Amino acid sequence: MNAELLQRKRFIITLGLLTAVAALTVDLSLPAIPAMVEALDTTLSRGQQIVGIFMIGMASGQIPAGLLSDRLGRLPTLYVGMIIFAISATVAATAENMDVLLAARYVQGIGAASAIVLSRAIVRDVASGKDAARLMSLMTMIFTAAPVVAPSFGALLVAAWGWRAPFIVIALCGGIIMFGIRANIPETHVPNVDEHPARQLQSSFREFFSHRQSIFGLLLIILPPAGFMSIIAVSAALAVDIYGYSIQEYGLIFACAGISILIGSTANRWLVLRFDQLQLIGLGVGMIFAASAQLTIIAWLDTAPFWWLWSCVCMFMFTIAILMSNATVLALDPLPRIAGVASSILGTLQNIMAAAGALVGASIYDGTVRNTVIIMAVVGLITTCIFLLRPLIAPGDLVHHPDELARD
Repeated sequence: MNAELLQRKRFIITLGLLTAVAALTVDLSLPAIPAMVEALDTTLSRGQQIVGIFMIGMASGQIPAGLLSDRLGRLPTLYVGMIIFAISATVAATAENMDVLLAARYVQGIGAASAIVLSRAIVRDVASGKDAARLMSLMTMIFTAAPVVAPSFGALLVAAWGWRAPFIVIALCGGIIMFGIRANIPETHVPNVDEHPARQLQSSFREFFSHRQSIFGLLLIILPPAGFMSIIAVSAALAVDIYGYSIQEYGLIFACAGISILIGSTANRWLVLRFDQLQLIGLGVGMIFAASAQLTIIAWLDTAPFWWLWSCVCMFMFTIAILMSNATVLALDPLPRIAGVASSILGTLQNIMAAAGALVGASIYDGTVRNTVIIMAVVGLITTCIFLLRPLIAPGDLVHHPDELARD
């Protein structure tokens, strides 16, 4: 089953769409924020919270999704999550005040959590090592389509039909993805209900944190999302308010970040055949340092030409495709039997940090360049330090279990 699935394009595309759920939900709604703020009579800072609240919902839903998928199977958990996603997206599209909209976005995040967690878990079910890294890269290439086209498409929807249109499209996407799951994703995990859920969760956590390699991979992937989500949350204000671009031009500017991820994932797919994962992680960290060091200078100056600032952001995003894919595989490789919970641990902490980055970024935004880039600069430098401390965190050779995969 595993070799066949790795060659099945529809299977890979559907996994890519599952990984894109969060990016699609965030990026498609970004151009609607200014009009939404005006229509619902709220502040820009509060309107920008639709990003962070959604990420908090995703963080809340991942551990339950991972545990349920290990106990009941991947497909039942996916269906329940996507139904929750589609219904709450519909509520968000019809909301008449900001409180209802934010509550719907939180529940929407809980539903989306299953897609993010289980796309990674399914990869670990069917592949490990370089095969898993290549599959992650292919999924990232598909996922990249969201930030490339979603802001521009969202801006067109807002211009033509108002701020609710992107939220309606998000709800429709939930239904389309459910159809894709039914048609293209087989069950890849043998359910395990031998233990009480609480004991199973406890033993899964204990197993995860007993592997220093998994801890090292975890530390590498939880901080970068705080950096790029802090920029995403205020990117419309950055481009429109500070630098004077139009909302249509903003969509094209934002697409450059998505194209950077696409190029990075394409490069990673080629690089994984020639270098080991630790070397590729080192490459990614080196580039994150280069981007973050420049952003630190920009924050200190509190001014910069837009091309310089955004090229640093794009370099950071290019690196994400290399660092995140390989570090995720590194963290999951020792844990084939608890891939659902392991993926949920990664995702929960990742989304907590992403939500924190988005919320703090929105709250400290004051119309200055410094406060726009400072979070991305700091988390990039901390990520570099974590990699340099690898001999203390996870000494020795990397662990792989290539023979422990899901079976028919």
